[in-house]
Amino acid sequence: MSNFTQIIQQYKTDTESVYNTWFVDNDQRLKAFRTIRRGILQVIDDIKNKTFPNDFKGSSLEFVLSCIAEQKQIFVGVAHPFYWKPKLRIPDIYENQNNKIAFGQFLENCINAKTEEQVVKEIVKLDELKIKGLGPAVASIIYFLHPTWFPPFNTAILNGFNFLFKDKKKLGSWTEYLKIRETILETNSKHKAELSNDLGAIAGLCFEIGTQKMLIGNDEYLSEDERTKFEKNILKRQKEIQEEKLAENLHNEMQYHLLKIGVSLGYDVTPASNDKGKAFNSQSFSFISISKFPELPTDKDTQNTIKLIDVLWFQKGTNKIIGAFEVEKSTSIYSGILRLSDLYFSISNGEEVFYIIIPDSREKDVIQQLNRPVIKNSKINIKYILFSELRSQCDAICKFGSDYSIMEKIAKSI
Repeated sequence: MSNFTQIIQQYKTDTESVYNTWFVDNDQRLKAFRTIRRGILQVIDDIKNKTFPNDFKGSSLEFVLSCIAEQKQIFVGVAHPFYWKPKLRIPDIYENQNNKIAFGQFLENCINAKTEEQVVKEIVKLDELKIKGLGPAVASIIYFLHPTWFPPFNTAILNGFNFLFKDKKKLGSWTEYLKIRETILETNSKHKAELSNDLGAIAGLCFEIGTQKMLIGNDEYLSEDERTKFEKNILKRQKEIQEEKLAENLHNEMQYHLLKIGVSLGYDVTPASNDKGKAFNSQSFSFISISKFPELPTDKDTQNTIKLIDVLWFQKGTNKIIGAFEVEKSTSIYSGILRLSDLYFSISNGEEVFYIIIPDSREKDVIQQLNRPVIKNSKINIKYILFSELRSQCDAICKFGSDYSIMEKIAKSI
């Protein structure tokens, strides 16, 4: 394709494209990799321990797919192929114990793979088993384990690929997926400087084309129906981006209130490591945060996860964490709980306070998540605070509070 560079530039310069709204500078996308990996490890453990249920609903696999689906710019509907369809007995990984074990071993071998060839071999082995309903939709899970080796996969990506490369690949075949992957790898290698090592960038381009949110060349060849569909997609995308911006502003506001309160109570405070450049009402987070994150007595990977917690309060001049807060506006509440759990099980001395900050409309969701057996059976004490309470009581807490215990006035527990 002689004009592929031009197509890439069209994709990257569109401020509303998947490239700019999902791939670049997206904190939730970056956080998702660690959370999804943790979730996959839980799926593997559940299968090993024979605690994985005979239904998708309520399973650790549902959590993994929910975390992926939250990145709705490209992964809406990613969970559908994994729903248990009892009449069709698909996907056959819930009731068939051998298939369940095979799926668990596949995930474990993929997560531990050191080369892409190892993962390809695992895919071929899985395909040979002919497990009903378990096709290349799994590739979207593999992407979050090895984003530079395997592209995500769905109907829109396939449609865009076929249009872009003038091909006729089919949806439900692992063999077809591996052929698509080879073409994507080859094309990405040629244009890596314009795209990324992460195959999400080129997959996002295929998605844009496949959903007709991006039109290559002139639209004069579109039929009336196609043009109407294209215009509807553009309006839908604009609405989604406006909603995301409103949600992001709300998230920033809650982080700011927590940072402000922490400072007023005499603590060192910091937002998530990738949020220091943010601001609310012209108040930059970096100006009220500590300049350097304290070294914690834990391994590097766990410390990096703890750094992604939305707001942390430290005892002044020390690395002793006093409070940890996760703001969950639209993403999985359980992913925030997992980050707090990382902190609790790695360095907790039992004195820290853990909070989930949620919109008023999500109170039922947080109660459901905090009632999970894995949380209830642990000693971790997580409470929640509603957005409306934090916003309305912020100034009063700053004025009358003397230490972290003041937060109990607005916190709720199950």
